[in-house]
Amino acid sequence: MKTVNDDLLDELMSYVREAAVEEILPRFRSISSDSIRAKTVADDIVTDADIASERAMSKRLEARLPGITIVGEEAVSDDPSILGHLADAELAAVIDPVDGTWHFAHGTPMFGSILAIVSGGRTIAGIIHYPVLGDFLVARPGKGAWHVAADGVRTRLLAAAAAPVNEMHGFIPLHMFAPDLRSKLAPRLLKFLRVTTWRCSAWEYRMLATGAMSFCLNESLKPWDHAAGVLIHAEAGGYAATVAGEAYRPSMTEGHLLTAPDETSWHAVREAISMDDL
Repeated sequence: MKTVNDDLLDELMSYVREAAVEEILPRFRSISSDSIRAKTVADDIVTDADIASERAMSKRLEARLPGITIVGEEAVSDDPSILGHLADAELAAVIDPVDGTWHFAHGTPMFGSILAIVSGGRTIAGIIHYPVLGDFLVARPGKGAWHVAADGVRTRLLAAAAAPVNEMHGFIPLHMFAPDLRSKLAPRLLKFLRVTTWRCSAWEYRMLATGAMSFCLNESLKPWDHAAGVLIHAEAGGYAATVAGEAYRPSMTEGHLLTAPDETSWHAVREAISMDDL
């Protein structure tokens, strides 16, 4: 499969929506101590909603697209070898069932569900769903990026306009960088108008693709965080590459990803942060 047509896109969106309605929203603001667990560190958590919704989406995708490789965040957490299948898969689904689990677990609505369809190492459909709002961001290569409201109304997305560095708003999760890099980065953030982190790729890509924020520097390259969002941002007119200048690929697992309104802005942000230190 090289493309996702309109009908299949609608089906994929329905799988994400149904998983949210059945498995995520009933558990929202109903978290108990026995339904939340730490994964790698104390604030890297997983809940029953993450696991159940990933299973629900995976089951629907495998029934609709037999032979598809499923790369789900929670499945990879249990079996890291699954991640290695993404680079060579003819067709793969990359799933982040509840992106922003920390928010979800603490009763705040800043979370989303992310699905990317990858063919031959290239994202051919990106879908981000916001269960509390009921809406989506979606994109396919060459077809633009769209906001799809809960009632189905579609609006074209446009990334932020280019601006001087000192007028830019951006996302940088400073706390996630190694201590030596953190100390170097911190004073450089004063060159921008505002720098923050929302601890949720689904919402950060929403702000980038709608033009509310200008740039984002990511500390890690997890495909469930970026495969859909990079496509959506690019189709909204944005530009992304690793700080080493490589074009993003969903199979990438090392490096730092920088997104910006356009290529010229990307170089300006990279220079302002002195990326050669990273």
